[in-house]
Amino acid sequence: MLADSRPWPIRQGASRSNDASRSERPIALGRRVAGTRLTARHGRPYSESVRLTVIVPVLEEEGTLAATLARVRAARVHELIVVDGGSRDGTCAVAARAADRVLAAPAGRAAQMNAGAAVASGDVLLFLHADTLLPHGFATAIARALDDPATVAGRFDVRLEGSSRLLPLVAAAINWRSRWTRIATGDQAIFVRRRAFEAIGGYAPLALFEDVRLTVALKRHGRIACLREHVVTSARRWERRGPLRTILLMWGLRLGHALGVSPARLRRLYGDVR
Repeated sequence: MLADSRPWPIRQGASRSNDASRSERPIALGRRVAGTRLTARHGRPYSESVRLTVIVPVLEEEGTLAATLARVRAARVHELIVVDGGSRDGTCAVAARAADRVLAAPAGRAAQMNAGAAVASGDVLLFLHADTLLPHGFATAIARALDDPATVAGRFDVRLEGSSRLLPLVAAAINWRSRWTRIATGDQAIFVRRRAFEAIGGYAPLALFEDVRLTVALKRHGRIACLREHVVTSARRWERRGPLRTILLMWGLRLGHALGVSPARLRRLYGDVR
């Protein structure tokens, strides 16, 4: 069972699949074939070789959510689920216009993402922040990465959208560190085979570093793919404090996490930057 996985439905759109298709079945693993069109083993394009559910945890993201969901919808993914943590603005109305399901769950990314995963019908889960735009062709890139049976999860490179000239260097450092350690953070749009996600019990119920804990656990089950396609994410937390101060804060938080400081205490130091 996944922790904190009891969602309350706000709105559910028309189902894209019947009950039979919701039952678990092996992910279609493909291989490269001759010709110019990348196809999976059964002959369909890579983008159609996995049933991809995108899960977006939100809290008062009315201003950023529409563009994020529109990019997902353009890819015609199997399923789009938005999980609200108690928004008081128009976030849920924005979500209802685009998502297959809009759920309510206790506030906190780990709880919200687990709630979405608990009702998802896809074979592959992608966890997406509300202020992050996926690259065009993301579904094909994910399916291609999962063509390797040893790959259980993956993430994208990140590009920070903001005005500071230091942001490209910050993003490059994030991507390099992640590629070297095979550990991902949530703003890199983590995707994972559902079977592997369930095998490790989903996200640990942590106030911070739930993404790091997830990928550390997944590394024990297989390979983490580091895709070079870029997601574009808001640099609001970097710009509020300034890049240099934020870098120092983040490394301090990572050190505290490594030394066993409670995630709840680290979360208070991190604050709530939206």
